[in-house]
Amino acid sequence: MKRIFTFLLLIILANSKTIAQGCSQCKLMAEQGIGIEDSTFASNLNFGILYLMAFPYLILLFLFRKQLVHFFKSFLSPSKSPQ
Repeated sequence: MKRIFTFLLLIILANSKTIAQGCSQCKLMAEQGIGIEDSTFASNLNFGILYLMAFPYLILLFLFRKQLVHFFKSFLSPSKSPQ
């Protein structure tokens, strides 16, 4: 019962302004992009989002490269079935 009450309290306290803060760079581009052609603006905004999204994945790939190499080697090596 306590867990349900806590969950409901969190839902009530979390309104849309606290959840959807948004990226400040994206918001600035969206506000200033009024005079830019629509297709160019959307393309630039999407590229910026992809650029910001790629770096955490690159860092994770660098940090866990040994484990990833070991996983793919074990995945691609032929499995030995007992006979």
